[in-house]
Amino acid sequence: MNSIFLGFQKMGVPSVMVLPLLIVVFAGVYYVYNEVMRFMSKSMVRNKVVVITDAVSGMGSECARLFHEGGARLVLCGPSWDKLESLYDSLCSGSDPSKTFTPKLVLLDFSDMENISDVITEIGECYGCVDVLICNSSMKVKAPVQNLSLEMDKTVMDVNYFGPITLAKGVLPLMITRRMGQFVLVNSIQGKLALPFRTCYAASKHAVQAFFDCLRAEVEEYGISVSTISHTFINAVAENGAPSQTPSTNRLWACE
Repeated sequence: MNSIFLGFQKMGVPSVMVLPLLIVVFAGVYYVYNEVMRFMSKSMVRNKVVVITDAVSGMGSECARLFHEGGARLVLCGPSWDKLESLYDSLCSGSDPSKTFTPKLVLLDFSDMENISDVITEIGECYGCVDVLICNSSMKVKAPVQNLSLEMDKTVMDVNYFGPITLAKGVLPLMITRRMGQFVLVNSIQGKLALPFRTCYAASKHAVQAFFDCLRAEVEEYGISVSTISHTFINAVAENGAPSQTPSTNRLWACE
C-alpha cells in the first residue's frame, strides 16, 4: 500500500487526492473482474463473432486466447501480419478444433486511416455480422508538451480516437439490423484524469471516452450495450515475453 501512495506522489498527485484515487482504482478493478467473469462465461461467448483490435498486443492476445477457448468466432485485427500469423498459430496449436473456430485475420493499422473503409468491409464479410467489438488499440506517448509536434498529436488522435470511433460507426449498422451487440472500449484512467507529460495521450483518451459514453445512451434502444474499461498503469511484459525489469516501487509511474 505504501508503494502505491509513493507512486501517486511521484506522479505529482496531491496527498489529499490519493484516497479518492485509490477508491476509484479498486472500484474499477472490482468492476472489471465482475465484467470479465460474466463475459468469459462460455455460454455467453460460444459462437459469438468477436472482433479484437490490436490483438497482437499483450492484452489483446490474452483476450483472444480467452475468447478462443470459450468457443467464439474471432476476427483478429492488428498492424503486423507476421504477428497476427504468430498469434494464429499459438491459438490453433493449443486448442481442440472440435470445440473452437479457426480465427480470421485482418490487417488494421489506425495510424493509416486511408484504407479504413475497406477494412470495415472486410471485417463485416468475415461472418456477415459482429456480436462484440473490442477496441483495444492504443498509442502511448509521454513527453513535455513543448517537445511534441502537431504531427505526433494527430497520429495519437488517429490511433486512440478516430480509428476506434470510425470502426465502431462502421460495424454499428450490422448491430442495429440485428438489434443486438456490444462495444467494449479498453481505455485508460487517463480518459478521466489528466496527468503531466501526457497531454495528447490524455486528450485522446478523454475524447474516446466521451464518444462511447454518448454512444451508450444512443444505442440502448436497439439492444446494444457499450462497456468502457478504464485501467490504471499496466506492468507489461517486453516484446520477447520476458517480465518487466522495472523496480516494483516505480511501476505505477514507469509502466502503462
